[in-house]
Amino acid sequence: MTASVLDTEGPRCFCRDCLTDHDLAARRCGACGSPRLVRHHALPALTLAHIDCDAFYAAVEKRDDPRLADKPVIIGGGKRGVVAAACYISRTYGVRSAMPMFKALALCPHAAVIRPDMAKYVRVGRQVRQAMQALTPLVEPLSIDEAFLDLGGTQRVHGMIPAKVLARFAKQVERDIGITVSVGLSCNKFLAKIASDLDKPRGFAALDQEEARALLADKPVGFIFGVGPATQERLSQHGFRTIGDLQRADEIDLMKQFSVEGRRLWRLARGVDDRSVMPDRGAKTISSETTFETDIRDFATLEKTLWRLSEKVSARLKSGDLAGSTITLKLKTADFRQRTRSQTMHSPTQLAGKIFATSRQMLAKEIDGTAFRLMGTGVSALRPGSVADDTDMLDRRSAHAERAMDDLRRKFGSAAVIRGIAYDGPEKAG
Repeated sequence: MTASVLDTEGPRCFCRDCLTDHDLAARRCGACGSPRLVRHHALPALTLAHIDCDAFYAAVEKRDDPRLADKPVIIGGGKRGVVAAACYISRTYGVRSAMPMFKALALCPHAAVIRPDMAKYVRVGRQVRQAMQALTPLVEPLSIDEAFLDLGGTQRVHGMIPAKVLARFAKQVERDIGITVSVGLSCNKFLAKIASDLDKPRGFAALDQEEARALLADKPVGFIFGVGPATQERLSQHGFRTIGDLQRADEIDLMKQFSVEGRRLWRLARGVDDRSVMPDRGAKTISSETTFETDIRDFATLEKTLWRLSEKVSARLKSGDLAGSTITLKLKTADFRQRTRSQTMHSPTQLAGKIFATSRQMLAKEIDGTAFRLMGTGVSALRPGSVADDTDMLDRRSAHAERAMDDLRRKFGSAAVIRGIAYDGPEKAG
């Protein structure tokens, strides 16, 4: 992307709190006294950002329960489950996302453990997304809590350079939504993503291509997105262990050894990334899964859990005004082997009943005495929710009945209406 004249005019240093301009040598804001200054010699020309919510799930829970503010928080649950998210206090004890819960609790036994509330997180994520879209139409979501933004050409609209727009945005999210974000600003997506990790949490970092080569040189090749363990091993066999090794390589030689991937690696090692921000990306799949406390082989027990998972997926679809036509069942056996089964329906749905019925049919075919440690269900091939469940009278009746139950739950709580399959007795209902 070529910077316009407007893009290159503006301050090289300003205060993140009051947006007052300063000289590059400033160490503290002369207007408000804040030490939070953004400085970079190319600041006015940098227009591509990566925004990442800080410890998103945990931050939402701390926002909603101030008693958790100074405590370590782990989002997850069950001795055999995994950590869905960990706050920054928990991370100081070594707790990390995707870590088995028993390991996380061994490292931080006094942590507050909270079961994930995906419907709530989706609602908050949508609020943040709407605030992003007020800055620019070029917003590419990567997940519920992060996105790329292209603010090129918006300086005239906002009356300030993109860096200031993003600093103002971060303050707005903190004030109005009650969570914090970290901002990475650069000239392309690869470097913007790297920049957003440089100053977490509540950070703001700018990075240009000129600096990227030195910053990347000592990083392992796996630092480049798309380079997994298998590719990393292949590169290592050819003598490429760090990004600096790739930087010193000849582009043609890399292409001979790794074809098109060789050219991609050569360019990214130098901070070159021509990918555009794609605003229509959106979510590809909405799913929910659970790891059991003990392995389960009984169909009736699995069926009850499957209903609860279907309800969670349905709630997220409805919250996001989405529907999907492909239902996927995921199972993991006691020996960690994964089974994935999918079925595509004639029309998209967001109804828990239809997600459950389709998943149940696939589950029934897998009941062969095998014990399962994990089960999940998900919906993909997503479309706007307005196209869902209108193909025949039975669909419309199911939709009306389910949405009536949703209304009752919103008014009187989640235990107000319970389908028979989900009922385990008075002490477990809900």
